Amino acid sequence: MQFPKRAQWHVEATPKTKQDDWADHLRGATIALNKRYPLRRGLCAVVDGELPIGGLSSSAAVIITFISALCTMNRIELTAQELITISKEAENKYVGVSCGKLDQSCEIHCKKDKLLYMDLLDDSYELIAQHPDMKPYKIAIFFSGLERSLAGSAFNMRVDECRSAAYALKAYGGMDYGKFEETNLRDVPYEVFERYQDRLPDNWRKRAEHWYTEFDRVQKGAEAWRKGDIEAFGRLSFESGRSSIYNWETGSPELKTLYEIMTKTDGIYGGRFSGAGFKGCCMALIDPAFEEKITEKVSYEYCKAFPELKDKYSVHICESADGVNLE
Repeated sequence: MQFPKRAQWHVEATPKTKQDDWADHLRGATIALNKRYPLRRGLCAVVDGELPIGGLSSSAAVIITFISALCTMNRIELTAQELITISKEAENKYVGVSCGKLDQSCEIHCKKDKLLYMDLLDDSYELIAQHPDMKPYKIAIFFSGLERSLAGSAFNMRVDECRSAAYALKAYGGMDYGKFEETNLRDVPYEVFERYQDRLPDNWRKRAEHWYTEFDRVQKGAEAWRKGDIEAFGRLSFESGRSSIYNWETGSPELKTLYEIMTKTDGIYGGRFSGAGFKGCCMALIDPAFEEKITEKVSYEYCKAFPELKDKYSVHICESADGVNLE
């Protein structure tokens, strides 16, 4: 319902190359699923949603729901890991986006009022319950009004630069770097980065700096949540956003502006832009007592900076929920 036209293809004869429209995500999913489990039945469906498209893992959400429906039609039962793998493959191999599996994992494993703490190296995860003494919170989504951005291809470039940094650091450190496509910073101790970072091109050094500090923030964030310290968790979220802007160097002017407004707004525990930040939304954990004031201030400041987006900009106040489910 949010896209300009309908799309149609046959489950047994899906186009092998993308057609450059929104349904490429679903064509890729059809091919990835059909490769493992031959499909005999298709479906006719309407896709609709309440939240804005862009930066909210909407592509992963649509893919996962579509695959789940196809499996139901064809009496296929997938494990959670199979669903994650097939969904990721659709974006990587068909659409051509070098995303990881974080979005898919969140949408499948998450539970209401719990924090998903996941190690994507081995797919182990823990659902950390909300501490009984944690201050109340809601999730605020500030949609920038920006649905498309020409800078989106820079996301793939950042992934390549980060991998290149890992490859170089392994070489400098005399480590066995193996296949280039399998090299990542998880294999390189931080001490090696500290010793050889000055030899890296500036872009590679910044990408590596973001990776190491982000890894540290995730661990600290999990402990803050476990203790019920939502202020500390929020501060780490703000730090993550700042590193994404200055070290990972992603984000459009619109999303960066929203981020800066959030950091100066009372009642916001923390937040950052969602995804790479070239389009879509900023998300924040807020104190419900400040909900109205937060909405008013952020909306006023942002629309003053980008008046041409006033009619597209929107605010959505949400709560956490369970992951994918077919009823």
